[in-house]
Amino acid sequence: MDTVVSGIRSTGNLHLGNYFGALRNFLKMQRENKCFFFIADYHSLTTHPKPDDIHGNIKQVLAEYLACGIDPEIATVFVQSDVPEVTELYLLLNMNAYIGELERTTSFKEKIRKHPDNINAGLLTYPVLMAADIIIHKANHVPVGKDQEQHLEMTRRFARRFNTIYEVNYFPEPDAYNFGQELIKIPGLDGTGKMGKSEGNGIFLADPPEVIRRKVMGAVTDTGPSHPGEEPSEPVKNLFTIMKVVSDPATVKYFTEQHAAATIRYGELKKQLAEDIIRVTNPIRNRINEILADNKFLAKVVREGGQKARESASGTIRDVREIIGYKPF
Repeated sequence: MDTVVSGIRSTGNLHLGNYFGALRNFLKMQRENKCFFFIADYHSLTTHPKPDDIHGNIKQVLAEYLACGIDPEIATVFVQSDVPEVTELYLLLNMNAYIGELERTTSFKEKIRKHPDNINAGLLTYPVLMAADIIIHKANHVPVGKDQEQHLEMTRRFARRFNTIYEVNYFPEPDAYNFGQELIKIPGLDGTGKMGKSEGNGIFLADPPEVIRRKVMGAVTDTGPSHPGEEPSEPVKNLFTIMKVVSDPATVKYFTEQHAAATIRYGELKKQLAEDIIRVTNPIRNRINEILADNKFLAKVVREGGQKARESASGTIRDVREIIGYKPF
């Protein structure tokens, strides 16, 4: 049985991109693999060093994970900061991570452009902490979006480098878990890029219907096709991409033909898209609210999950210490 590790930052409510990128497949994945799912609350500090309500954020994301189908009875569900062994491995991996390679990561360059007043060491070494999260459980696979592919490749590099330096074959080099398909990237509503919380262009699983309708009706489009057969603009392609994963094929076909005939009305398309998104997210949102109201259940999940995660992580740390040469007197 392979080991799979996946995490999400505690600042980010789950959105359609998360759900259709990997979460909808987690139920199947967790029954076929040994899975570790964690709330990455340390990672969140790289861009939010003084969070308003870190506990509330963790609770919200945890409830959303569980509402999407994560089963704590068969998978290990935990909070990153409940496993201190991760920070020790992070420290040890940092000793063999080089400034040049970290500065060249796309995400680092993007973050320092967006947050020039908060270029901290944690932001620079974000890929190292991500690697520690993954290889501390000796993962074989990681479900990642396209934006994380470079980080996963760096994780493979750090695992390989450790094995090479200490002349062992200890850490596996994890592969992307994409369920036999291309990695899915759900675009945002602003006409460009991926869907996400920091970009302000996302539809979240916990959004009520009125919020979803408002967001979708405000999505960027264009002035409409001027002649039949005109290629859709990027913003319109984005809406069709979302529609393909939430709507019936007949609905997609109808609006595709309308655009091809240059008779499409974007207001009509948006109204239909909003209702289709609501239909998909309603059951999840209701379950999220039920879980949030059950504090005893949430406490049990993180307590038992943390114990299982620490058991796995502590074994790795013991081995790593011995491999490096740390021995008790």
